[in-house]
Amino acid sequence: MDVKHIPTLLSISDFPVGLGGCRSNATHFQCCEYNITVMDEQSGESVHRIENDFVKIHHCSLNDTTSSTLHQLQDLTIINDDQWKLRMLLSKINEKKEQIATSHARSCLVDAGILANKARDSVKINDPFAGAWIKCASYSLADAIFCLNMKRPSPTHMLEVMRNMKKDKVNQKFSIIHQILGIERSSTSLLSRMVKSTVGFSNMVENNGNSDIITKKYEYLVDNSLLSDCYFYLGYVNRTNLLRVKNQIHKNPEFIHVLKIGLDMGHDLVEIANQAAILLQSTNEILGDLKNQP
Repeated sequence: MDVKHIPTLLSISDFPVGLGGCRSNATHFQCCEYNITVMDEQSGESVHRIENDFVKIHHCSLNDTTSSTLHQLQDLTIINDDQWKLRMLLSKINEKKEQIATSHARSCLVDAGILANKARDSVKINDPFAGAWIKCASYSLADAIFCLNMKRPSPTHMLEVMRNMKKDKVNQKFSIIHQILGIERSSTSLLSRMVKSTVGFSNMVENNGNSDIITKKYEYLVDNSLLSDCYFYLGYVNRTNLLRVKNQIHKNPEFIHVLKIGLDMGHDLVEIANQAAILLQSTNEILGDLKNQP
């Protein structure tokens, strides 16, 4: 697909538009969607199909100052920017990219700590979502480590990137994430169950067509024997959607049945409590090192 045609095809040519995600730096798989950011001062996401490709539109504001958004905008490939507004924003982001990445990493580490504590507290009251919170905490720690390596989290490719990262004090924490997520459990039979729940949960929470992208990626990753990558990806998607409705979950008992499979949740409360303690120690260590940086 010629990305230059996307703004016209989707009627967004009146705004600054850029290509982000893995296709902006040519690290994509054939199954990957086109992540398009449109600066139309709106928010949210929408999914569109153009011939055999999917396009995910991320609506954004030129005045957005959140570190999570600014970190994802790094290295955006400009498609449409008649008034150079997007170019000026990207130039400012590039000047402060290390500060932005560190700020977002801190935010992710704080989230990981909060979620680990939530898992530990849930264990005490036998909350069935305890296993979900510990997995969410692990993914937040993974996001933080990616930021500290000056990389944008991209769930389809994160395991691949992790395998090639230098083995330093921070990156070694991936072994903890790997263990807590249970990536070694990946199998075609488990993944076939996980994707059904992931698609179902996406339709419950997003209901924007993203489930079609999930299905396409699942099929590609399994067909190419990337089972661990598929496991990580499906869990990451469920984590993101769970956090979108975290204040509503106990009002929707059907969520727990879907997430038990979609997140491949553990049920051993003693193990979850131990995992929470390990995660809290890891996040506090990294936060402490960041605090001591000049």
